[in-house]
Amino acid sequence: MIFRQLFENISCSYTYLLGSRTGGEALIIDPVLEKTDHYLQLLHELELTLVKAIDTHVHADHKTALGALRDKTHCVTVMGKKSDVDLVSMRVDDGDKIEIENIQLDVIHTPGHTIDSYSFTMTDRVFTGDTLLIRGTGRTDFQQGDNADAYHSLFEKLLKLPDETLVYPGHDYNGDTVSTIGEEKAFNPRLQVASAQEYADIMNNLSLPNPKQMDEAVPANLAIGFSADRTEILDATISALDAIDLADQANNLFVDLREENERVRDGIIAGSVHLPYQALRGNIKPGGLLAAMSTNENQHILLYCAFGERSALGLQEMIEAGFTNARHLGGGFDAWVKAGGIVEKPYEPVNQG
Repeated sequence: MIFRQLFENISCSYTYLLGSRTGGEALIIDPVLEKTDHYLQLLHELELTLVKAIDTHVHADHKTALGALRDKTHCVTVMGKKSDVDLVSMRVDDGDKIEIENIQLDVIHTPGHTIDSYSFTMTDRVFTGDTLLIRGTGRTDFQQGDNADAYHSLFEKLLKLPDETLVYPGHDYNGDTVSTIGEEKAFNPRLQVASAQEYADIMNNLSLPNPKQMDEAVPANLAIGFSADRTEILDATISALDAIDLADQANNLFVDLREENERVRDGIIAGSVHLPYQALRGNIKPGGLLAAMSTNENQHILLYCAFGERSALGLQEMIEAGFTNARHLGGGFDAWVKAGGIVEKPYEPVNQG
């Protein structure tokens, strides 16, 4: 596995780049907007393809690079289900998994610093965002932060991980780079408490100033959604109500770009073909499944995903590849459900054992 810990010195933020192998897939956690070109250069040098960009929560001290990386690489953006961000490709919740080639992150909802704070674990490490810092913990006095939630996230979730688990935080202000769960249990002064009330007493008396970039960063980080400002994309966007009317017509092929775990968790549009977003590019090349379908003038392809971001990006690639029969579902499966569209569970093979 390729692993890089990157530092942004204005907000003292850590960003983590994980790659499956040279020439393989990669994901990035908590990227900072001003470092976008640096990330892209590093990806190029390491011969990695950025597949997913993840934020642990809505940041108040820097602007996220999720939108910029999505626009430049067509990667999938990922945030927690509790986030108020206008649009991301994939939303995850407690118990979900984030997967790329040979790498899997387990999702833990760890509210307290903010209501939408999430941590991500691997076999030997945990990325804690601002929930657990090295010899500190995230403040709880804005963005629906809550002392009781933070105490529960720390003592009932993160500190239950094995003591040898490496802790990689979202920030550090003292030059430290990594810790362990065992170290933090023993030496973190905010964790030497016997109750939630003792923890709250500490947090309520920190008297910290607001982050310098808070007034700019939070609004920007809440509005990172895909901007379909190209006329071709707008013209080829179908509303959920129109898509419901089209669903029973034989000449309309619905293509589901979501991952299998999303389909199992949330359901599908009946009759749709499953083609994960990361496989789309290969399937629109000559000889690919969708390329073959494009020769049939009567066959209309309707892409959909969770919220409309992946399908809009996919549609853009199809238009650039010369497709004239492709459209996408604005607002994605989420809009379909809200409009009253019928939802089915995907077929799951019966265990014969």
